[in-house]
Amino acid sequence: MNTVFKDASVYENGSFTVRNAVFDGKTLCFETDAMSGGASVSDFDKVVILPGFCDVHVHFREPGFSYKETVASGSLAAAHGGYTAVCTMPNLKPAPDTPEHLRQQLDLIRANARIAVYPYGTITMGELGREHSDMEGMAPDVIAFSDDGRGVQDDGMMREAMERAKALGKIIAAHCEVNDLLRGGYIHDGEYARAHGHKGICSESEWKQIERDLRLVSEIGCKYHVCHISTKESVALIRDAKKSGVDVTCETGPHYLVLDDSHLQEDGRFKMNPPLRSAQDREALVEGLLDGTIDMIATDHAPHSADEKSRGLAKSAMGVVGLETAFPVLYTGLVKKGILPLEKLVSLMSDAPRARFGITSDAGYCVWDLESKYRVDPETFLSMGRATPFAGDTVYGKCLMTIYGGKTVWQSK
Repeated sequence: MNTVFKDASVYENGSFTVRNAVFDGKTLCFETDAMSGGASVSDFDKVVILPGFCDVHVHFREPGFSYKETVASGSLAAAHGGYTAVCTMPNLKPAPDTPEHLRQQLDLIRANARIAVYPYGTITMGELGREHSDMEGMAPDVIAFSDDGRGVQDDGMMREAMERAKALGKIIAAHCEVNDLLRGGYIHDGEYARAHGHKGICSESEWKQIERDLRLVSEIGCKYHVCHISTKESVALIRDAKKSGVDVTCETGPHYLVLDDSHLQEDGRFKMNPPLRSAQDREALVEGLLDGTIDMIATDHAPHSADEKSRGLAKSAMGVVGLETAFPVLYTGLVKKGILPLEKLVSLMSDAPRARFGITSDAGYCVWDLESKYRVDPETFLSMGRATPFAGDTVYGKCLMTIYGGKTVWQSK
């Protein structure tokens, strides 16, 4: 029997309309009278139907680290969170730095992905920053190039990478971090670090490399994307660069928009790179969303084993999971509080990343009950990773169904 969604709020072309919808197991159709044809009435009245989300920054850990996450588990977790397209970062083993190494990941994606999965290729061999990867050989099969997890330290190396990416029509997506400014830090160099005796990561370690890259981009003219910005200085630099015509976009993560270092606890689930910054940084990021400086939201979904995340702030691995909590956290923390319109949030999570990265595959749909209220329980995650700073938080928004490629890739029980 068909499933009917009656009086659904449907997002189309940047706005919402109330319509009826019928899902026949393969196709979601919108009708003026969805009750025709003897369809069965869905349990889900007055749902919200959105285009499938797109995350341009995730880690699925395969090949090389399948004990943390696999393509199968990661893509299923993504579907649970309403995502129908993701772009996987290349810090793998082997790293996708040649067509031969990339092929191992492509084979896993073809065999196991539940949704559209687009891999990045590395900028340098093994992400070591010493010699360039085979960008030309990988270009037909990668979404963009990145050495995510490491900043490219050498100016000449980044310049040449940008020139090659420009010739290939590809984006350079940069993890911006100056190694000489890290000084052994692992959380933000702010009040919490000083009060609790932790080593801090200064904001300059991020924005200083963004400043360098923007100067290079202005000279070369390549497409440039900044990963996971976290500081007010980064927002200001990118805002000014856009005003001067530089071809730059950027992303930030849900945790940077609703948390800051005042929320830190002595727990590895609060450790990520870049770290949670100050309240002033968080406010600048929200302002950047509202004025268009920040183009999209990406989770930087980075699963680790329970042991790797159980060693406190100082010794736990960097990274938290986010695909299954992103929309509920942002809907609760920004939309319900009147900070961000729902239409804008959907654009940041679906329309904008697809447009920038040229992802033209059918977005499909995700169906949400925005009135559903619950506590975040990592034990219900489909990801193999469980470390989230939102564990135990109360959020609104439950994904009831995700449809992609004529299939139901996730459905609530």
